[in-house]
Amino acid sequence: MRRYGSAVLLLLVGGAVLRISLFSELYLRYVQAALRPYLVISGSLLILLGLVAAVRGMRQRDHEEHDDHEEHGEHGEEEEGEEAEHDHGHSHSHGGPRIAWLLTLPALALLLFPPPALGSYSASREEAQRAAQGVGTFSALPAGKVLDISVAQYSSRAIYDTGHSLKGRTLRMTGFVTHGSDGTWYVTRLLVTCCAADATISKVEIRGDEADGAPQTDSWVTVTGTWVPKGRLGTDGAWPPVLKAAQVEQVKEPADPYDKR
Repeated sequence: MRRYGSAVLLLLVGGAVLRISLFSELYLRYVQAALRPYLVISGSLLILLGLVAAVRGMRQRDHEEHDDHEEHGEHGEEEEGEEAEHDHGHSHSHGGPRIAWLLTLPALALLLFPPPALGSYSASREEAQRAAQGVGTFSALPAGKVLDISVAQYSSRAIYDTGHSLKGRTLRMTGFVTHGSDGTWYVTRLLVTCCAADATISKVEIRGDEADGAPQTDSWVTVTGTWVPKGRLGTDGAWPPVLKAAQVEQVKEPADPYDKR
């Protein structure tokens, strides 16, 4: 069985990569959508290499069985020499540390139990945004009775926009719920530039009568409301921004859980 260890590992990893990228949208929990083709190609290559390794292992097994059969007809020192040579080759074909099989565990975990997207735990580890630069006017927002806006866009405009483009607008955003130590709760979203390892947080404090009875941590909600000015623009006092909720609706987690600017 150890002869096929590398083949099994390649097939498991390749299958896991294809499962999250080709046969589902789970890859969006870890990387940007633009990287999907590269994941599919990588997974396919790993599967191909695993099949090649399996075929080589089968051929090697057949060759060793053939050598064993021939050695039964040999005698004396020649037999001993060939047996020693065969044992040496046998040790190479079956060698390798058994601990290498532990590498199959993360591959199986990804294949059978893919980890969830980053959530409240990751958000709690992100320090408050600190920036005194970037204050200025932003481009005009689209017209409409209710404006759908990302949490990151809302945060940027609420903290840095000297033109107050959010004033008087009815805004709607979606994110997962996080809680503060003082009973406040937030609509939170993580912004990914390349992959989950570089995720940064955006969050909006939810106030108003509709904010009473905060939803459960990590549940997803869509909140509709209006901007509440807070602090001086471009300072820590303006973060996190505030939204006065007129409606809070619990929703399912989107296929792509990460925010966009």
